[in-house]
Amino acid sequence: MNRLDSVHDNVRAADEPQLTRSFKDPRTVLSSLLSIGAIMAALMASVPLFSVLFMLVWRGGAKLSWGALTELPPSAFEDGGGFGNAIVGTLVMVGIAAAISVPIGILAAVFLAEFEPEGKTANTVRFCAKTLTGLPSILAGVFAYAAVVLATGTYSAPAGGVALALLMLPTVMLTAEEAMKMVPSRMKEAAVGMGCTPSQVVWRIVLPTALPGMLTGVMLAVARAAGETAPLVFTALFSNYWLTQGGTVSVMEPTASLAVLIYNFSGMPFENQVEMAWAAALVLVMIVLLINISGQILSRRKV
Repeated sequence: MNRLDSVHDNVRAADEPQLTRSFKDPRTVLSSLLSIGAIMAALMASVPLFSVLFMLVWRGGAKLSWGALTELPPSAFEDGGGFGNAIVGTLVMVGIAAAISVPIGILAAVFLAEFEPEGKTANTVRFCAKTLTGLPSILAGVFAYAAVVLATGTYSAPAGGVALALLMLPTVMLTAEEAMKMVPSRMKEAAVGMGCTPSQVVWRIVLPTALPGMLTGVMLAVARAAGETAPLVFTALFSNYWLTQGGTVSVMEPTASLAVLIYNFSGMPFENQVEMAWAAALVLVMIVLLINISGQILSRRKV
């Protein structure tokens, strides 16, 4: 019996496929080469990012201080100074843009995803939104200049917010629509079966479930808007002062921003201003990087 069992074991072992990898197999060689190529491509794609971060930390970190974050920009031959008003102006204009684009974008996404997903109006709106994603930012500035600056007679933070909202809107709308489409249909069908109206299904089922995806789109749109320069040159211009003057907040006046400050100071022949531009660039990159990381974290949450 023992000899028979050993014979059967040998036959069974011979019939089983060999799962060990042979490095002489052409498919194994090709797979290894492709894996190495993919790793090298990923490393090469990371070189520009890390080189820019290294340069910003090296040049901008030396000038970065609490005074640089809280003081006003220096004059031509003045030492020290900061860009605190530019940080505040950037946050104000991005906040105005988000207040305009996020409600409109989410409401449009609700219409596209839930009420008329395949209608002619929905297809037209979707096509226009996809076209706007490739709109040059300077054209958004020209539009806001004609619609707001000429109408109000002054450069202002709301004008910059309108220009940035035009750039944020398609990203918010399209990402929100995709997030709503990922909501399981059985959840909506169960809500309808319990007697919920379409508006209740959207408000109590679709929006809460799609919230992580929608927040990701909002974060990405905010990150893009925070780094725009050309639209703000046409709409907000620049200022060396705070938005608060005499104890009152006035947004209907030229407003500073980090992107425009970097653009202005980087071309000046004064060492202090050039170093200030490097420090402002580091702060702006850190803000955008933080927003992108937050968006990635939110996107990893399960719906």
